[in-house]
Amino acid sequence: MEILSYPEARVPSPLRAQVRELQDQAWPPAPGPAAPVGAPVHDPVLRPLSLLLVEEGRVLAALDILSKEITHAGRSYLAGGLSTVVTRRELRGRGHGRHLVSAARELMAARGLDLGLFTCDRPLRPFYESAGWRCLPGAVLVGGTLEAPFPSDRPGFDKVTMAAFFSAGGRTGEASFHGSRIELHPGETDRLW
Repeated sequence: MEILSYPEARVPSPLRAQVRELQDQAWPPAPGPAAPVGAPVHDPVLRPLSLLLVEEGRVLAALDILSKEITHAGRSYLAGGLSTVVTRRELRGRGHGRHLVSAARELMAARGLDLGLFTCDRPLRPFYESAGWRCLPGAVLVGGTLEAPFPSDRPGFDKVTMAAFFSAGGRTGEASFHGSRIELHPGETDRLW
C-alpha cells in the first residue's frame, strides 16, 4: 500500500476513473448528463491536491485537500480543509480512511499551512478524532460566497467543525476559533469544503 499525491488536474486517468467511481458511490450524481471522468471536481483556485491510498493499482481510499488564505479575528491564516473523503465501500472499517486522513493532516502541516478546518457529519466526529483532528465546539464554517453565504449550521445540517492548528501563528490564534463563525467563503463550486 502506498499514498500517492497529485494536483487534482494531474491524477493519472486510470486512477482518476477509480476515484470518480468511489465518489459517485458515496454521493450519487444528480440526474442529467454526467461530468466527464477526467473533469476536475474542485475549483482550481483552491489548489486541490488529491491523496490516494493505492494497492497494486487499485484505489482503496481518496481525499482532496483544498487551501486558501482566510481572515479571522483580524488575522490572516493559510487554511486547508479535507474534501471528498471516501473509502471503497467493501473495504470500510479496515483503517484505510483513517490512515489517509491522518496522512493528510501531517502533509498539511508539512506544506506550511497554519491550520486545517472542515466540517463533517456529526456521527463521523469520532472517526476524524481518531486520525488526529479535534472538534471545535460551537464553531461554524461559513462557506459559499460573501453574497451567497452557505453556513454549516443551516437548517437540516448536522455538522461539526474539525480542526488542527499547525503553525505557531495558528496555535496562537486557536482560542479565537472556538465558538465562532469562521468565514471560509470557498466559492460556488466547493460551497463548504
